[in-house]
Amino acid sequence: MLETVVRFFQEGGPFMYPIAIVLAIGLAITVERFIYLASVRRRNRLAFEKGILPLLRKRDYQRAMKAATGSDSAIASIMSAGIGRLLNNHSREDVEYAMEEGLMEVLPRLEKRTQYLATLANIATLLGLLGTIIGLIAAFTAVAAADPSQKASLLSESISVAMNTTAFGLMSAIPLLMFHALLQTRTNEIVDSFEMAGVKLLNIISEQPAPQSA
Repeated sequence: MLETVVRFFQEGGPFMYPIAIVLAIGLAITVERFIYLASVRRRNRLAFEKGILPLLRKRDYQRAMKAATGSDSAIASIMSAGIGRLLNNHSREDVEYAMEEGLMEVLPRLEKRTQYLATLANIATLLGLLGTIIGLIAAFTAVAAADPSQKASLLSESISVAMNTTAFGLMSAIPLLMFHALLQTRTNEIVDSFEMAGVKLLNIISEQPAPQSA
């Protein structure tokens, strides 16, 4: 199996190397993003469900603010923006706007480098096609100078080798596109959790007026 992979790679020509580099970069971004998003989800769950939300339900906004500012999670920064407006006796709409602003500040960190995967997938595909075209040009040039009895076999062999780059480009692009879609889904789930947390805070505010700040 390993020998087949090595032979496939060697027969593909020089364009196999830049495609492999693109694939390696894409996989590195994928692993880093999955680890980061998993960490964000875990810290958000601990900070909100275990710390901030129980205090909000008790209407203990001062302690909820301390819990939010004392956490380095993304959801805590959004909640602290909203609770801060609440403690300063701002309206419900002002609290909502503050949390939306906090979400806009957090969102770029969640989406960071994810869009590169789609670009890298396109680059891998185009490199594969370019390698195939150049390989075909070289094949036809070699066939033109070959012995007539060997032209058919030489042409078929050269075309088979040239197609390796397109195959490898697609083999690299397809998983990168799948990883891009998965990361987008994970990111959207986290954003949805932020919005749900904001709705819970606004509902608590609506149920009972906030106390005056100390």
